[in-house]
Formats: sequence, C-alpha cells, structure tokens
Amino acid sequence: MISPVLLKREAKANWKLLLIILAVLTMYCAVIVIMFDPEFGDSIKALSETMPEIFNAFGMGNTGAVTLTGFLSNYLYGFLLVVLPLVFIIILANRLIARYVDSGSMAYLLATPNGRVKIALTQAVFLLLSVIALNLFVTLLLIIFSKAMFPGQLDCPRFIMLNTGLLGLHVFLSGLCFCASCIFNDTKRSNGVGAGLTIAFILIQMLSNVDDKLESLKYATPLTLFNPDNILAGEPGAGISFIILYITGLILFFIGIASFSRRDLHI
Repeated sequence: MISPVLLKREAKANWKLLLIILAVLTMYCAVIVIMFDPEFGDSIKALSETMPEIFNAFGMGNTGAVTLTGFLSNYLYGFLLVVLPLVFIIILANRLIARYVDSGSMAYLLATPNGRVKIALTQAVFLLLSVIALNLFVTLLLIIFSKAMFPGQLDCPRFIMLNTGLLGLHVFLSGLCFCASCIFNDTKRSNGVGAGLTIAFILIQMLSNVDDKLESLKYATPLTLFNPDNILAGEPGAGISFIILYITGLILFFIGIASFSRRDLHI
C-alpha cells in the first residue's frame, strides 16, 4: 500500500531536518537533567516565585516537583517537548504534500505507477515514522541521562507512560498539519491553516495558564488532553485523554489522504 522508493527518497531528503531537531532536543534535555541538582533547583524555585506568570505560561508552574520524574515533566513536557517537535512537524508536513503541489513536482510523482492514495499514504507513514523516531529518541535519551546522573531516581514506568501521552499529542498535531497540507494547493495556505491552528492552540493554553480568570480557555484547545501532571498521578482519565489524541490524529491523516485523492491539483 505504500511506496518503498518514495519512502526512501523522503528519508534522504529530510534526514538533515530531523538531525537538527534531535541535536537541539539533546541539548535542552541534557541541560534540564543537570538542573535537577537540588541547589540549582532551589534557585529556579526562588526565581519562579518572582515571576510566576511567566513560568505558568510556559507550563512550568510546578516548581515544587521533588522527584526527578516530576522535575522533567514540569520543565520539559509543559512546553519545550511540545513546541520544538511541533516546528519539525509543521515543516515536514508542508514538505511532504503541499510543497510538491505548489512547485509542480507532484506531476512527476503522479506520472509514476503510484496513484494518489498510495503517494499520500506513503507520505503520511513517513511523517508518523519520523514523529515516532523523534519521541523514541527523546525517551531513551532522557532515561540514559537520568540513570547515568541520578541512578534509581527516575520512575521509568510512569515516565514511559508520560512519553506515550506526548506521542499521542504529536500524532494529533501531525495529523492536523498533514491534513492542511493535503487540502490546500499552496504552501502559504497549508502553513497558514496547519501552523496557524497549532500555534493558536499553544497561545490559548499559555493564556489559560497565566490567569485563573482565563482558565476556561483551556477547553478551547486539544492540547489540554495531554496533561503531564495527571499522567504521573495515574489519573484514569489521563489515559483516555491521550487515546483520544491518537484517534483524532489518525482520523485527520485519513481525511487528508481522502481529500488529496479527490481534489483538483491544478498541475
């Protein structure tokens, strides 16, 4: 159902982008693990008390986290590990469909024995595999760093569950951006809708974290379905929430593929 040749071509064309994102994530993850030093942690907590709105806006309001797992959740999973992979997702999703159509290169792909559904499905699989690889890398990286620097202090089962939830969020964001890439013929509109909506979700979540009066805004963004604190606390609803993200993300992928297979491409 997919084209191995096209999959291999996309891997060759986009490996540098993935490598750059992984390098940036490696740097941030290493810094955050090092910051678990209790003395440094007290300094960060004191700093957060002077500007709580900023820390809350970036999803780092739980500065009192006393375990390594809670510390990583607070300083990485509230913002950094959402936004940095999102940059990768927005760029890659746009490259996989919309840019081909916009540049006219899609005509060459359609001239091969591969049909529209096969091409779109291959691109969707490549995006999903890339996102899975990114999440797997971050998970293993943090586990290795944590075990090397603070042996026995990371709750691996809870931490793996946390990353499973994060992957669900990334699948949803990938599905949204890929769907936009499939629906629109040019990169401007594809980015305008895909990137615009995802950035709007992040801004809405940041506003809801800053002011109690705006807390109800969190229900206007699907990012609320990924709640690191609830996942670590073992809340029953936390698992259901990120399962919804997986399902919704995959539905968006299928909507994008169906749309691409039927619309006029003007090429």
